[in-house]
Amino acid sequence: MQRHFTTLAIAVLGGMFGTWIYLEIFDPHTSTTESGAYADELLWNKQTSWMEGFRDNSEAASTPQSSQLGVNSPVSFVDASKRSTNSVVFIKNFSGTDTRRYSIFDYFFGQGVPQQRVSTGSGVIISKDGYIITNNHVIDRAETIEVVHQKRTYQASLIGADANTDIAVLKIEANNLPAIEIGSSRELQIGEWVIAVGNPFNLTSTVTAGIVSAKERQINIMGGEFPLESFIQTDAPINPGNSGGALVDVEGKLVGINTAILSRTGSYTGYGFAVPVDIATKIANDLIKYGEVQKAIPGVDVVEITPELAEEMNLKSLDGVIVSHVVRSGAAEKAGLQRNDVIQAINGIAITGKGSFEEVLSYFYPGDEIRLNYLRENNTRSTSLTLQNLLGGTGIIKREFYTSTLLGAKLENVNTLERDRLNIEFGVKISGMTRGYLRDLGLGNGFVITHYNGEAAKDPKVFGKFLEEFSGRLRLEGLTPNGQPFMQSYNIR
Repeated sequence: MQRHFTTLAIAVLGGMFGTWIYLEIFDPHTSTTESGAYADELLWNKQTSWMEGFRDNSEAASTPQSSQLGVNSPVSFVDASKRSTNSVVFIKNFSGTDTRRYSIFDYFFGQGVPQQRVSTGSGVIISKDGYIITNNHVIDRAETIEVVHQKRTYQASLIGADANTDIAVLKIEANNLPAIEIGSSRELQIGEWVIAVGNPFNLTSTVTAGIVSAKERQINIMGGEFPLESFIQTDAPINPGNSGGALVDVEGKLVGINTAILSRTGSYTGYGFAVPVDIATKIANDLIKYGEVQKAIPGVDVVEITPELAEEMNLKSLDGVIVSHVVRSGAAEKAGLQRNDVIQAINGIAITGKGSFEEVLSYFYPGDEIRLNYLRENNTRSTSLTLQNLLGGTGIIKREFYTSTLLGAKLENVNTLERDRLNIEFGVKISGMTRGYLRDLGLGNGFVITHYNGEAAKDPKVFGKFLEEFSGRLRLEGLTPNGQPFMQSYNIR
């Protein structure tokens, strides 16, 4: 029995001695009492690392494990919120009360009887004297617009709107307003913190935080004739009422105008989109100064490079855009560009896709000269071209309409791109339709009139006045919005 106890004691002592040798010689993390404490801290830090972002800067700097484990410095949105919330306003859109849009038959038969509708959104003060950026869809069809700022209500006038970018500009009569500081969306990086400021669900000055998830996003939601989509994508929650509000960086500088969400429910589900501030301010400045966006046209249509197209064309990269159409007598044709050329850069700025192509072009004006780098049959080339305006010239243009209450529409000349698309030399386009003469004739938005009673339709004002005063047999020729030719005769009394 004693021999068994002796054997057991030797085994226990041997095991303890072997463990001591391993800890002292072979395991560097537990060679001292201090290192043993560090091992415990390492385990604790792994379990609680999600809390590190909330620690004070000085505490993080003085704690040894913070620097050793690479814990990021905390991010505070307090200053950014203070600098931006006072510049965001609440917007009310009142519509449906204009009796001029209705006829006596609507009242008798109970259809279209005026009922006031109120929709709401947000806006951002960009100047001390009362200019405000918002979304076009926030003020769409508005008859009266009210702006609420710091519990005061102002009547707002619409300076201009652009459906292509969903940007609109309002003006209120006030001074010394807290204009927001403008940042740069071009310098904004994926992964940066941003906050969305707005009035979701009529809650004034609400802020939510997130990061920039992506840039140059295209989600195919824009209206207008020449939609421009190059959205900033963010996971900062954006809800109904945030539209037109501010997306700001951690310094409180404006980097985008909150515009849309991707959702099946109508509420935020993780994907929010904002118009980059560099685009929004260019559009706003054009509307304020000229009353019309000065769109610079290169004279080409382009498409994204898909893996299938890249394989078909033997391209080594998916970056760039492929020229799918060259406008007749346009800037690109004069510069020698051809269908299937691959545009890779504009003025040295790399083009990654259609979004970046459209965004880069949006910063220029008609008459500006740009340098294009492109591939043709995998050979690198470059050329210069002078950007044109929508009428085919190179100067600043002011879009002019002939507006008629009797006709119930706006009339304007067909622009260069539309003439090329429809293969016509001239025409008058119908837009902005309400109840009126043209609707009674069966015409609608987007119809183009090329001839009336054998006369060429080249001047909207002349054509409009002719219709207002004419009686007798009327023959109209032209094209439907999808380009189909039509000819129709009417008896006008």
